[in-house]
Amino acid sequence: MGGDIGAAEFISELCHTDVDSPFPVWQNGTISPCANQLLLGSLPHAVFAVISACYISVPRLIHIVSSLPIGWSLRAASTLLVFLLFIGDLVLVFELQAPDIYLDTLADGCGILAFLVHFGAILSLQKSIYRRTRGPALLPVALILSIPNLAFNLTAYTQEIIHHGVSQPLQVIRLAFTVTRGALVLVYLLGYIFPCYRTQRDLLSCNAEDEAPLIVTFEPFEEVTVAEDGSSLLSRLLYLWLNPLLNRGKRGELERPSDVFELPSRLRTKSVTRRFYQCWEKCLQSRALKRPERPDRRPRGNLQDNSWSEAQPERICEGEAEHEVKLLQVLHKAFGLRYYLLGGLKLVASMLAFAGPLLLGGLVGFMETEGAPLSKGVWCTVGLFASTFLAALLKNIFVYEVSKVALEARAAVISTIYSKALKVNAPSLARFNMGEVVNFMSTDTDRVVNFFNSFHEVWSLPFQFVLALYLLYLQVGVAFLGGVGVAVLLVPLNKVLASRILENNKHMLQHKDGRVKLMTEILFGIRVLKYYNWEEHFTQKIEEARKKELHHLKLLKYLDAVCVYTWAALPVVISILTFITYVLLGNNLTAAKVFSTLALVGMLILPLNAFPWVLNGTLEAKVSLDRIQRFLAVQDQDLSVYYSQVCPEDPPSAVQMVQASFSWKQSEEADSVSIPDDITEEGSPPHSFYLHALNLNVKRGSLVVVVGKVGCGKSSLLAAITGELTRCGGEVFVQGREQGFGLAVQEPWIQHATVQDNILFGRDYDNMFYQSVIQACALADDLNILPGGDQTEVGENGVTLSGGQKSRLALARAVYMDKEIYLLDDPLAAVDADVAHHLMEKCILGILKDKTRILCTHRIEFVDKADVVVLMDNGMIVKTGTPSAVLSLVKGPKDSKNSSNAKEKDSAGSEEMEASEPELKAELEMFGEEQKQMGTLSWAVYRSYWKAVGGCMAVAVLLALFLMQASKNVSDWWLSHWISHMKDNMTELVSVSATPLLMLSFLSPGRLVFNASARGSESSGNMSSELKFYMTVYGSLAAANTVFTAARAFLFAYGAICAATVIHKRLLSSVLKATMTFFDTTPLGRILNRFSSDIYSVDDSLPFVLNILLANVFGLLGMLIVMSYGLPWVLLPLVPLGALYYQTQCFYRYSSRELKRLCSLTLSPVYSHFSETLSGLSTVRASGHTTRFEEENERRLEQNQRCLFNSNAAMQWLDIRLQMIAVTVVTGISVIAVIQHQLKSIDPGLVGLSLSYALSITNLLSGLIFSYAQTEMQLVSIERTEEYSTSIPQEPQQASLEVSDRWPERARVEFVDVVLSYRPGLPNALDGVSVEVLPGEKIGIVGRTGSGKSSLFLALFRMVELNQGQILLDGVDISSVRLSDLRSKLAIIPQDPFLFSSSVRENLDPHGRHPDYRLLEALEQCHLGNVVQRNGGLDSEVGERGKSLSVGQRQLLCLARALLTEANILCIDEATASVDQKTDMLLQKTIREKFKDKTVLTIAHRLNTIMDSDKVLVMHAGKVVEFDSPATLCQREDSAFQKLLRGGEDQV
Repeated sequence: MGGDIGAAEFISELCHTDVDSPFPVWQNGTISPCANQLLLGSLPHAVFAVISACYISVPRLIHIVSSLPIGWSLRAASTLLVFLLFIGDLVLVFELQAPDIYLDTLADGCGILAFLVHFGAILSLQKSIYRRTRGPALLPVALILSIPNLAFNLTAYTQEIIHHGVSQPLQVIRLAFTVTRGALVLVYLLGYIFPCYRTQRDLLSCNAEDEAPLIVTFEPFEEVTVAEDGSSLLSRLLYLWLNPLLNRGKRGELERPSDVFELPSRLRTKSVTRRFYQCWEKCLQSRALKRPERPDRRPRGNLQDNSWSEAQPERICEGEAEHEVKLLQVLHKAFGLRYYLLGGLKLVASMLAFAGPLLLGGLVGFMETEGAPLSKGVWCTVGLFASTFLAALLKNIFVYEVSKVALEARAAVISTIYSKALKVNAPSLARFNMGEVVNFMSTDTDRVVNFFNSFHEVWSLPFQFVLALYLLYLQVGVAFLGGVGVAVLLVPLNKVLASRILENNKHMLQHKDGRVKLMTEILFGIRVLKYYNWEEHFTQKIEEARKKELHHLKLLKYLDAVCVYTWAALPVVISILTFITYVLLGNNLTAAKVFSTLALVGMLILPLNAFPWVLNGTLEAKVSLDRIQRFLAVQDQDLSVYYSQVCPEDPPSAVQMVQASFSWKQSEEADSVSIPDDITEEGSPPHSFYLHALNLNVKRGSLVVVVGKVGCGKSSLLAAITGELTRCGGEVFVQGREQGFGLAVQEPWIQHATVQDNILFGRDYDNMFYQSVIQACALADDLNILPGGDQTEVGENGVTLSGGQKSRLALARAVYMDKEIYLLDDPLAAVDADVAHHLMEKCILGILKDKTRILCTHRIEFVDKADVVVLMDNGMIVKTGTPSAVLSLVKGPKDSKNSSNAKEKDSAGSEEMEASEPELKAELEMFGEEQKQMGTLSWAVYRSYWKAVGGCMAVAVLLALFLMQASKNVSDWWLSHWISHMKDNMTELVSVSATPLLMLSFLSPGRLVFNASARGSESSGNMSSELKFYMTVYGSLAAANTVFTAARAFLFAYGAICAATVIHKRLLSSVLKATMTFFDTTPLGRILNRFSSDIYSVDDSLPFVLNILLANVFGLLGMLIVMSYGLPWVLLPLVPLGALYYQTQCFYRYSSRELKRLCSLTLSPVYSHFSETLSGLSTVRASGHTTRFEEENERRLEQNQRCLFNSNAAMQWLDIRLQMIAVTVVTGISVIAVIQHQLKSIDPGLVGLSLSYALSITNLLSGLIFSYAQTEMQLVSIERTEEYSTSIPQEPQQASLEVSDRWPERARVEFVDVVLSYRPGLPNALDGVSVEVLPGEKIGIVGRTGSGKSSLFLALFRMVELNQGQILLDGVDISSVRLSDLRSKLAIIPQDPFLFSSSVRENLDPHGRHPDYRLLEALEQCHLGNVVQRNGGLDSEVGERGKSLSVGQRQLLCLARALLTEANILCIDEATASVDQKTDMLLQKTIREKFKDKTVLTIAHRLNTIMDSDKVLVMHAGKVVEFDSPATLCQREDSAFQKLLRGGEDQV
């Protein structure tokens, strides 16, 4: 087969020189044309191009106001002209057809590329911070390097014209071009002489234009430093700008996100999202989807910061337009061009990788040939150095730049999802649960972003494959088709595997969504879960969901194992089939053919092996992109269509509805089954509840009170006014709706921030107004109780506040907004009588007296203060009129005194308000708490994963790995032995010592050793049997290797599944057994992060990188052993290099660990803010604060992006150093090989083996450090799950006493000197309480906020353990009883009704202990029978957290639970706060009848409900003030109970 070309032949052909001396440096008394054009021309131009390319992406100024110095114009013009002259010269070269045409073409091509890139760099620099300077000093230096080439060319052309005369006009033109080029280079350099204005003022103006802080190099590091911007070329190439950060990491000073560098200005989240939104606009325009009226509508687009003119998210999508604009299309437009251009770097790096085998072949050939000229060996060594150096540099730049594009895309996608969530209409959002939407932002976005890393592999792998096929064809001719045919046949199998992987992946994601959603609900309702002793039931539910998820994960892992096995076995099959085909075609098989073919098959397998993974990543990205697209395509709020634009005839009208009808379901989709906003409580299920034909006219400045029974549509009316419903007909007009509404929803939405931040809600602090709001909302006393006053941190969802405090805090927030229209949804429900009167007089009728107020309430005593009363029933306005006209239709108790509220409920948190220490920022507190682990991972983390996998399984995996590596190394040794043996038999052959299987362990085809020369003659006939013997042994070893590979793949997959199962089970068990204090002080997002991203790491990422790490470790050990055997002296340079490797990786790992931890830490606030926003979406939108929330999301995302960027940069910092060490090793070993050859002390067979190993060991060491660092990073997830599995405070599970099933039979409750404090240092919540409740007694408990009422229940249920004293039930100390036994014997109706998103049946009776008729009977007794039947019976869904029922209906459902209980002791905690009075009276009657023989403890809501109690317990400051019958207490004038009864009247 002709066509085999060595390095010498290639260079002599290029330079048109003699083969024996292919690269003369000096010729005819001057430098040779070859050396001139290659070393002085092409090389400096290539360097010039690379340097220029680094400045193309320099950050641009946003506003350019200064004029451009003339020097820049001269340089731009001269660069462009030189570029054109090179093109002209190239045309002349083709016309002249001179002998050295190839050389001139290469030189001119490099010149064209260099000056084109440089022209682009100049244009970029002109618009950057360099505009008012002379620019980077490296550029003129790089240009000067090409001047010697210009001088030699001028000399050569002049001599040629003197010699030939002017008979060749084209040659004269070339000389003219060269002279002109020299003049232009001079003009370019003169451009540096012209002045530029480098004053302090100009520098400041540059930064002002760039909207970036001025960074001065002499500032101490403690100041915020911007990454990369303004760094020199060398600093960028070697990442020297990162050294200060890595030094901090080594000193252990990377503790907070603020310790890392700022993002470069181009990567700032704000500028990325702005560019992305502009691209979205352009996509809308290009598809002609912009409606003509859009410019007029934009000012009315959305409520944002009290002004509709800033409706930026409107840019992302707009109703039906969104259905057409695809996210992929916008990503393509925003980042496509720069991303595709990076593919050029990838292409060049791939080409350079193929130079490796050719040059190595030449080197081995040189060593085989005795008396070969030294220059050949030297040139091979130089070429090897140059190709490996450039390949390493370009690959590093490529990976780093792609990671930057991926970061930009991540910021854009997350911002888009957040922005969409802020403006999607409520019924549309109902189709997605919170866990699913948060997954869009986490898992799905990560998969889409990962696609950026794999896309360039999609085209580069086939390119490598085709190139390898071509080289294989040159070697064995058409015989290669026999083996490749098998690979082609595997394509259908690959397709089947890919489709199965895709399908399982989709199902696994769905089950993961379900599990995360269920976990979110459990964490939200953890208090209720513990009260009812339902942990076991919900553990089973989570484990069922996890089992389904693991089923698909198991299939995924096994399918992956099949992929690994298939591709590992393929090289052997292809090789053997190729040889058989070759023999059948009548050719004689020689050793040269065998080894060359094997090496090429190894190159062929690499792209085949990698392609399924790349394809899999692409398919995963497609699934996730479709999921995100489905969310982005749902309908938005379109307030301009929703509200009437025509002003009503009656000018004073603030709100007007004319025959308006509303629904909770989407206009075109009737399948919504849940309602997602806080404000929807009163709405019945969406598929049945409508507001019909509403006619309402609210005058400006009036007070309108809306009354009606539970579930009649009061809250839905407010939702209709704010635009959260779907308008089915009629008209709605709201005066001044651009200003937004002051909205206080029924379930208060509280942010995880300080009390003051909650009230200010983004507005400026006005001390006088702020204090008046505090007074009006009766918060002054509460702020005095709180440890930090108004700077006290409020836990997530306000867990550290009582119900009444949350309600008043939400009201204060609404009042401080200072809007014109106020919508108040029962803010008086959770407060006591005097506080209710205070709120009515000082707030609603006081500070808000000039505002338009619509108040929904069940408090009939306040209705007479209204201007207009609206009575609703069943979604319709029954009557509108004066209080006297409407009140007659509303049945209520006659004695308003008795109907007044008792003291407000104080939840667990009211005595525990000190739960969060007052920090300035919630995030700082979170970082402070969570950043516990610092420095190296402890051995306990590794040990816990080993145990999770299982000791025997772990040993089996390691054994399979050992056997796999051993068989691989033995087969390599066998090939070397075969070479030496055949060499002894005087057969000419080619040394090739890299097996295909070896190639699977490192990722560059450039690490192969083969000689493409086939000069060897055919083997003699008597060698054929020997050849057969050697091939049989080799085939057997290779087959054994594939068997061990399969064993390792399947065992590892099984071990990973075992670990995933065990770790999740332990984590779940530990978290559900944690104390309530833990849940009150730990943000929900932080716990959820463990169950979502950390568990995902344990499931998927960790096994993947650990597999690679172990393969690298065993591969390294095997290689060192083989090298020690084959060529011991090669180990000498590896000793110092080993020390250097160790130092470098240690330095890197200090920071990489902390950066990974910071990435995890900064991710939690992004997710928790997102879920918090979704919870309070109606409040955010109604108040017009969506832009501020987007900015907050942007700020949190920016922190996370900073950590990710620094982490990526640190990885590339390590990579470039390892690659440079690798280049040093390759060059050093090549030099040693050449010296050994000259000393004639070498065996080419052993050299081939050792050289191939030495070359691959550098990549392997690089891979080892990366996989180790990656494994360590992923093990942080194990560390985090392990922390929650072992270190969080647990409730005591043991019991010293077994109780009977009927205990407590008599239900006698006794508190004996009970002292309880939530934490050391806090005041006692219960302070020496001694109370005896006799069997069957009904006790009412009253007292002001913080008096210790709820603490009695917490102590009774052992939610918090006592400091001293004891509680006895039927004489048994409850501390000696098992917790599950105790809680199952008690029943409670909590104030905050919590339902899980399942059926009514499961919410009532999760364990399935009662027949249906009992459940229906309980519902009837709670007046819920009709509602449940209308919704579809016991199996109807209640929606996420019960959102399809109103708050009142949810409380009734919780009461039904209590009716079903067989407990003898019932605790009622303000159970009917959101129920109208008529229903309340009926319920009280039900409770009296059903629990007449049982002991009932009631924290009073309405005093009339406890007037018939046997005794009343009055609490104050944790002590018992009074304990006697109501009648006795009423007769005593100094009675505290008497004062409570009179409290309401005194206020009036």
